[in-house]
Formats: sequence, C-alpha cells, structure tokens
Amino acid sequence: MNETDTGAPADVGVLGGGRMGAGIAHAFLLAGSRVTVVERDAEAAAAASKRVLDSVAASVARGTADDDEAAIAARFAASTDIADFARCDLVVEAVPEDLELKIDALTRVEAVIAPGAALASNTSSISIDQLAALLERPSRFLGTHFFNPVPASTLVEIVRGDATEGPLVEQARAWVRAIGKTPIVVADAPGFASSRLGVMLGLEAIRMLEDGVASAEDIDAAMTLGYKHPIGPLRLTDIVGLDVRLGIAEYLSSTLGERFAPPALLRRMVAEGKLGRKTGEGFYLWDAP
Repeated sequence: MNETDTGAPADVGVLGGGRMGAGIAHAFLLAGSRVTVVERDAEAAAAASKRVLDSVAASVARGTADDDEAAIAARFAASTDIADFARCDLVVEAVPEDLELKIDALTRVEAVIAPGAALASNTSSISIDQLAALLERPSRFLGTHFFNPVPASTLVEIVRGDATEGPLVEQARAWVRAIGKTPIVVADAPGFASSRLGVMLGLEAIRMLEDGVASAEDIDAAMTLGYKHPIGPLRLTDIVGLDVRLGIAEYLSSTLGERFAPPALLRRMVAEGKLGRKTGEGFYLWDAP
C-alpha cells in the first residue's frame, strides 16, 4: 500500500462531504495525502469543496499546515463519480448515521475499489459486524470513528470487527498517528466506547433538564467545573446535533436496553426542528448557520 512521507495513505477517498467528511478530508490533506470527496450531485460536491478548502485555508493561516494552500489544494478533488475511488488506498464512508444508507454506500464503494484497498466507516454506533456481513471483503473493513470538529479533535476510535485483519488494525493505528491524532482500538459493541459513555451522560443531562433539576447552563457547569470536562453534555449535544444523538440513542436502546431510551424532551425538540448549532437553536441559541 502506498503511503506519504508522514505514513498516511497516499490516496484517500471520502464518501460524503458534510461537516464530518470535510473534516476527515482536511486531516488527510494536511498529512500529505491526495484526497477525493464524492458527493451525490454537483451542488453538494461544490459545497463540500468549499468546506474542505476553507478549512485548509484556516489551517494555513494558523500556521498548522506544512504546505502552502495551493500545494494542498492541488491534492484535493470533489466529484460525483464513485468510480473515482478506484485508485484509493483507503476510502472512509461518512454518510449520515442510518443503517440502510450506510449499507448501500459501503457496498457501492466496495464494488469499485481495489481488492487490497481498505474500507472504513465513520459510524459512531452502528455495528461494524452488521455492516461487514453485506460486504465481499469484510477482512478489509473496519470502523474509524472521528470526532466533531475533526480538525480540532485529537481522538479516533478504531473499531475492529470479527473479520477485520489484524494487520489492517495496525495500519489504521499508524494512519491515525500520521494525521496527528491518537488512536484507541475497541471491539465491535453497541456504541463502541465513546458513544456509549458520551450518549449516556448526554441523555441523563437532558432528563435532568426535563425534570427541572437545573438550567442547561448549570448542568453543563457541573461537568466542566466539577469534573473538568472541556464542554458540558448539553452544549456538546447541540454541537453533535440533537437528531444525531436521538438516532444513536434509539439504536443503543434497541441493543442495550431501556437505560438508553431517548427522553421525551429530546424527541420533542427534534420534531420541532431544534437540532442544535446547525439550526441555530437547541439547548442553547447559536449564530445562524
């Protein structure tokens, strides 16, 4: 497998150019990889391109990129043709957290990539084994759970499926380090490590708000000041997206039991379109997206 001087894959594909996909593309671009983002149509591809290149420009301005903006941009392409992944050493699926959508995306990608290429899902909760069961080469598949916002986060959760090759897990560890982040490796289990713990804390914070225990600000302060969390669970839920948190909670509730049942307040806010930062209102008010 070809790699850059930093140890990152030479050619990386990202399916989906939203906030997460663009962040993943940004991370590999700064590590010297050539990156192709594939989106559903020309309008979405153009938006993904702007998102990625704006993020690159910000990194260059902060002095956190080794190459200049033009050199990094020259290694980037946005496309609507999934066949452009044929030359990639690694493709990361970064579509929304929906089982059927991910299965469709992964099977389409696997059909065009080289047999030795690695395929990864950025899922934050869906079973890697469940996704792998529909693939022709499950040994070349694993989870790479990046965190939002990707450029600022320092953790990537590598999820090892039952069929995932041991050498691929070790390669993934090296790739994560090459992009300046810290890998942890977890077995395939509902919610893995991070989502399982983080969602439980977030759901309990929502129940406390629902029960009138304290305000959102004071609940968050209890964790940031009392436990030194960098951000409170309700503000974090706003950043992640209430709809995303609801989807994960529903999945964890179906697999791990009622302790992950979504609070009524969360369901109501999602139904009202109060999804957090991306809509301008959640548990907090945010500047218009």
